[in-house]
Amino acid sequence: MSQSQINSLNQKASSLTELDDLFEFLLNQDLGSIAFSTSLGQEDQVITHHIARHKLPIEIFTLDTGRLFQETYDVLDITQRKFKTPINVFAPNTNEVEALVEKKGPNSFYDSVENRKECCNIRKIEPLKRALAGKDVWITGLRHSQSQNRAALDFFSYDYTFNIIKFNPLLRWSLEDVTKYLEQYKVPENKLHAKGYVSIGCAPCTRAIEPDEDIRAGRWWWETSKKECGLHNIKS
Repeated sequence: MSQSQINSLNQKASSLTELDDLFEFLLNQDLGSIAFSTSLGQEDQVITHHIARHKLPIEIFTLDTGRLFQETYDVLDITQRKFKTPINVFAPNTNEVEALVEKKGPNSFYDSVENRKECCNIRKIEPLKRALAGKDVWITGLRHSQSQNRAALDFFSYDYTFNIIKFNPLLRWSLEDVTKYLEQYKVPENKLHAKGYVSIGCAPCTRAIEPDEDIRAGRWWWETSKKECGLHNIKS
């Protein structure tokens, strides 16, 4: 898809404010096969609930890195049971994980940014590529206020890393908007959110944040570089 086509989609979607209208707009564009990736965080639980509630023709999947919090697995279990909606699970290649741990140990990601990205690539990027294979649109729960890197995002973009259209329906939502929705519809949440964990990833790579810290400060907390793992190419 050309940039002019992406720009046209964003221009048409720019006046839409309701989640119902944004999803209706997406489905009316005839863009092809659509998939939603959930990390089971607050934003993603909003989208999962919306898809399940309206029985939208959108595949939901999640990545099981093998290093998630038990609380995250609990949310996955409760969500599947409550919404009665399939959530496909993609895990990393066993041989690649075994080779990494054998060569560098189980905690090599603490040693350098390069090592951390290597671990993310094996446990997240490779499974994501398989999950998105054959898909035309990738829905995410990205929001403007999550980080500086995400402030310039549009509803639609083209991700050249994965060669796919990316759709961000919660782009203009605040964290307060998200929590209000979850409370209104009694959507299952990760118990770690109540303990100061805003952005939740793998257990060894996530900590709670202080009241005055950036939302992404708890991810890869020992680093001072960009707090992204490679799933979202912000420049795309």
